Amino acid sequence: MLPVHERLAELWVLRNCRGLTESEKTDMEHCLAVNASFCRELAHLKNLSLLASMTEDSDWQHDICSRIEKLSRV
Repeated sequence: MLPVHERLAELWVLRNCRGLTESEKTDMEHCLAVNASFCRELAHLKNLSLLASMTEDSDWQHDICSRIEKLSRV
């Protein structure tokens, strides 16, 4: 889990308890943008891994899988 995910959860709870301040709204927009970028990159790597598998390129697939693991450990 990225620190941005923790902040996003915190902001979601605050939003449900009270209205967010302008600074918190800006934080939430930033967190959502970072989350979308993270998800897009992970999905891209998973698609590349599938392609590597379909073309039976095991070296490429291992490289992609290691990139997925690094991204997922963050």
